[in-house]
Amino acid sequence: MLKGLDRPRAARRALFMGVLVALGAFFLVATRAQASDFKIYEGFKTLARVFYEVNLRFVEEPDHNEMVQGAVRGMLNTLDPHSSYMTVEEMNEFQQETSGSFTGVGVEISTRDQILTVVAPIEGTPAARAGMRSGDQIIAIDNKPTKDMSVTEAVKAIRGPKGSKVVFGVHRPGLDRIIPMTIIRDFIPLRSVRSEELAPGIGYIHISNFQGDTAQEVEKALKTLGSSIPLRGLVLDLRNDPGGLLDQSIRVSGLFMGQVQVVETRGRVEDQNVVYSSDQDAILALSCPIVVLVNEGSASASEIVAGALQDYGRALILGARTFGKGSVQSVVRLPDGSGLRLTTARFYTPSGRSIQTDGIAPDVEVPSLLPPNSKTLREKDLDRHLLGVNETREDKKPSREEGKGRVRSDKKDADEDDEAAEEPFLEKPLYEMTLAERLKVDKQLSQALSLLRDGKVQSHFTGLLMSARGRG
Repeated sequence: MLKGLDRPRAARRALFMGVLVALGAFFLVATRAQASDFKIYEGFKTLARVFYEVNLRFVEEPDHNEMVQGAVRGMLNTLDPHSSYMTVEEMNEFQQETSGSFTGVGVEISTRDQILTVVAPIEGTPAARAGMRSGDQIIAIDNKPTKDMSVTEAVKAIRGPKGSKVVFGVHRPGLDRIIPMTIIRDFIPLRSVRSEELAPGIGYIHISNFQGDTAQEVEKALKTLGSSIPLRGLVLDLRNDPGGLLDQSIRVSGLFMGQVQVVETRGRVEDQNVVYSSDQDAILALSCPIVVLVNEGSASASEIVAGALQDYGRALILGARTFGKGSVQSVVRLPDGSGLRLTTARFYTPSGRSIQTDGIAPDVEVPSLLPPNSKTLREKDLDRHLLGVNETREDKKPSREEGKGRVRSDKKDADEDDEAAEEPFLEKPLYEMTLAERLKVDKQLSQALSLLRDGKVQSHFTGLLMSARGRG
């Protein structure tokens, strides 16, 4: 039947026919199963017709694989900023990243006002060393404009072989020009946990992200810190922690509270309504006071931990309101090895507070140390973000003025502002400073240490939920 056709063309036509048959079969089954949803599935007729017309009339023979992937990406792009389609290659990279390492520049990105925007550079990575900041807008990657580029496509463009370079065009709020940044890709080991002693009997643990071995590393750190003298206080630093694996946030919470409910998920489908509890005993003495540091970059799994510790009265939360990423993404592997990252539920703290867009409000508010002209980025600022319980559709609409710089009065002012914006924010990153140097500039850390030293933090944990009233 395919005699006279070259094999690639035959394969493409076979794929084309397969797509039409699959769409038709899906439409038929769906409408038979639920006639009330007929209008929803009527759209599949349009999709099949568009596919047919493009294949028939486009000036050149289209690539059917690209058409299908484009349709799927477009479908998911209408949902929320965290749902996406991943090719086989992207699925493999995703699994590699959650296992603890990847090759790239080390930057978390999302979209704000349809512009690729830096959420935060990962501590100690090429992006951080190059001076990339939270709120920076990525206008171009290797001279290719990022307009209409999805986050998944951007990540694919940013990653590459170790030692190769990638050139960014960056717009920074407060500047009138594009900043070129050439960054050399490197192996990004996501060292999840760092720890040290802040003072005799007062420990410090920083979690940069929640990956496969995070709970194990936190347990090791707790045992090491308490090996000489029992801990009489702990600072748990979750600042700029973008999250990660849900099971690790549950296990980490259990290290401080034992076997308690940690988080609840609620979705549209019944199997997404789940209460998650820790199944292990606490490693840290329940009487040992804890101060948890959070800021605008604390998201997802780190908000789960902070919210649970706050609800039970187990820790004092200090810093700035968190990012507000309170949604669950389920990874669905497709038959060809590709996959979907699909938002399926919302997170709720043990007392029933929604994390989505609201985030976690600190018990003690201490402003974050931010660079000049910086703009904080939160979940509610992202395009198509999932509504929070205290948010309306009107709240979700972006402001037309948002993101616009102020009008310059004269050339001198502009030059002065440009120079100020490009001055080093700190002489060196916090993680490269000595403890004494950090305490001078890091007001959140220094206040946490002072509160613990002065005995002003108490653990009220009884295994019962504290009232969440007045906590925002």
